[in-house]
Amino acid sequence: MSVKIALAGNPNSGKTTLFNALTGSNQFVGNWPGVTVEKKEGKLKGHKDVVIMDLPGIYSLSPYTLEEVVARNYLINERPDAILNIVDGTNLERNLYLSTQLMELGIPVIMAVNMMDVVRKNGDIIHMKQLGRKLGCEVVEISALKGEGIDVAAEKAVKIARGKYAEAPVHKFSEAVERGLEEIETYLSPAIQEEQRRFYAIKLFERDDKIKGNLAAAPDVEHIIDRLEKEEDDDAESIITNERYSYITSIIDGCYQRKYKGDMSASDKIDRIVTNRWLALPIFALVMFAVYYVSVTTVGTWATDWANDGVFGEGWNLFGIGALHIPGIPQMLEGLLSTIGCADWLQSLILDGIVGGVGAVLGFVPQMLVLFIFLAFLEACGYMARIAFIMDRIFRKFGLSGKSFIPMLIGTGCGVPGVMASRTIENDRDRKMTIMTTTFIPCGAKLPIIALIAGALFDGASWVAPSAYFVGIAAIICSGIILKKTKMFAGDPAPFVMELPAYHMPTVKNVLRSMWERASSFIKKAGTVILLSTVLIWFLQSFGLEGGNFGMVEDMNHSLLAGLGNGIAWIFTPLGWGDWKAAVAAITGLIAKENVVGTFGVLYGFAEVAEDGAEIWGTLAASFTTAAAYSFLVFNLLCAPCFAAIGAIKREMNNAKWTWFAIGYQTGLAYVVSLCVYQLGTFFTGGGFNVWTGMAIILVIGFIFLLFRPYREGQPLKVKMKGAAKA
Repeated sequence: MSVKIALAGNPNSGKTTLFNALTGSNQFVGNWPGVTVEKKEGKLKGHKDVVIMDLPGIYSLSPYTLEEVVARNYLINERPDAILNIVDGTNLERNLYLSTQLMELGIPVIMAVNMMDVVRKNGDIIHMKQLGRKLGCEVVEISALKGEGIDVAAEKAVKIARGKYAEAPVHKFSEAVERGLEEIETYLSPAIQEEQRRFYAIKLFERDDKIKGNLAAAPDVEHIIDRLEKEEDDDAESIITNERYSYITSIIDGCYQRKYKGDMSASDKIDRIVTNRWLALPIFALVMFAVYYVSVTTVGTWATDWANDGVFGEGWNLFGIGALHIPGIPQMLEGLLSTIGCADWLQSLILDGIVGGVGAVLGFVPQMLVLFIFLAFLEACGYMARIAFIMDRIFRKFGLSGKSFIPMLIGTGCGVPGVMASRTIENDRDRKMTIMTTTFIPCGAKLPIIALIAGALFDGASWVAPSAYFVGIAAIICSGIILKKTKMFAGDPAPFVMELPAYHMPTVKNVLRSMWERASSFIKKAGTVILLSTVLIWFLQSFGLEGGNFGMVEDMNHSLLAGLGNGIAWIFTPLGWGDWKAAVAAITGLIAKENVVGTFGVLYGFAEVAEDGAEIWGTLAASFTTAAAYSFLVFNLLCAPCFAAIGAIKREMNNAKWTWFAIGYQTGLAYVVSLCVYQLGTFFTGGGFNVWTGMAIILVIGFIFLLFRPYREGQPLKVKMKGAAKA
């Protein structure tokens, strides 16, 4: 018989790290039934019959966010055999708030106090046995990051789930809930001391709606709650919160000894600088500039050039000796196909279509790996959590919450999980706006476009790649300002509260795991979606009507693709790239953004795309000026995302009209910004004044007006409370 163990804990408590360590590769991801919150579960290593369920990171069981609703419903309705509660040992008081709620569910709990390596490093002491006695559950110390104690915690959870402990730690109140409200009334009889009456009344007050709806069956409880609110002169929600923290404080005082009670920790000292009101943004800008500079312009470029020149190029001469030559994939395939007498069309398909298209995209994988390593390190060490805190101060001024920045951080890897992460935002208006703007942040699929434009058309200029990131940030901020001034999005932003984890040095294993999780999806896409796309593009550009006959064409301008491209190229003429090849590349980017580079790989007939542009400068220079190149880059950064991300937008919006509105807004903004970039860029570089230049000036004036016009009053959100409030 299988055993289910639920992992529950606060965000940033190390829950995901522990889940990965316990399950390894024996995990799979889906969605919870009826909702789109991600569902992760896996088999415990060495136990085929033990399923570990990774619940969403939550701060309490109060059903405010969708994550809290999912976690609460799973625990109450599904009733796992045990709960492994992950607690951040460096922030014990805040984490125990959820723990006290978990232990009142009547489900056996094992508490794993995580980050004990940091606790010991700080000189602090947590008395585990004493903490366990006071809480009524077994407590073990672990370090999920370093793998310390995790096997012990897992084995104890398995034992308690299988009922191998004589007495599972279950609170008396939870037992009473199981027996019904009549038994609870006995607990609240006048013979019980007032302190206990108050304690049980508050805990009953926090129970699910079914019990709260039957409060009339326990008038004594209702009377106590009313009297408490009058005595305390406070609302029930605040009373509950205070009571819980008073209880938690009484526990911690005797179990937790801090070495330096009044002194700041190392993390606090670092935060005085990196979260400083004036220094935070310059530091963030400098960090991201360094990340993109190293990833795209220096180390990443060297690695990509090595791959392009070798794997997808002419190969390598060992020790510089021509006789010791290792051919690249194109040369090897060309020699093989010639040897076996392959048909010309099939040889063209393989070399020009598959290798030319897919190879052009895969050549950028080294750059992506470097970028993902940096992002994984910044997330794991705790810096990215600070960025969300920093951006909250800025976003709040423009009508967004710092919660909106979390999906954008996730979106740097892929827009799909970024869009899905917006479901943590309670305010519906803020959530919709976040969905619409999250994909403005350059994802991993857009990195090849950035690298191609930066290298081939800007001669590897160091400012191009970082500017792409900050163009996305600027688009988000400007969108927040403009949209918040409309009736649809008017209103105060949602409150933002999050824990700032202590800084720590991440392990190489976890950084590499995070890097590979992001990169593998890109590589899989190259082997499926991009492969099919490049084959289709090859067919359309290789066949057409020439000389009155349909077949393979000598002149690409007579191909089917040229006909389709010329039909839409006029749309992009004001943006500076009305050439049909560039128009087709932008459209194929809707399937997958990597297709932009893959399409160029097929259309311009090169198997490799080096950053210095040596192979393709002559062909691309004929299609792009400097202003047109940056216009092309901006359009592809800001326009509607790939089909997969559009599907995620549709799922999260759950409304066809809102989905089309989001796609229309993204594409419209991209078109307007690109037009202004090209027309004004051309004008200021001596290109002269024309009708489109005047249109660009009008658009800039209108954009400025929308930014600075007064906010309109929005209708306040009305929250209807059923029964009693929740903590």
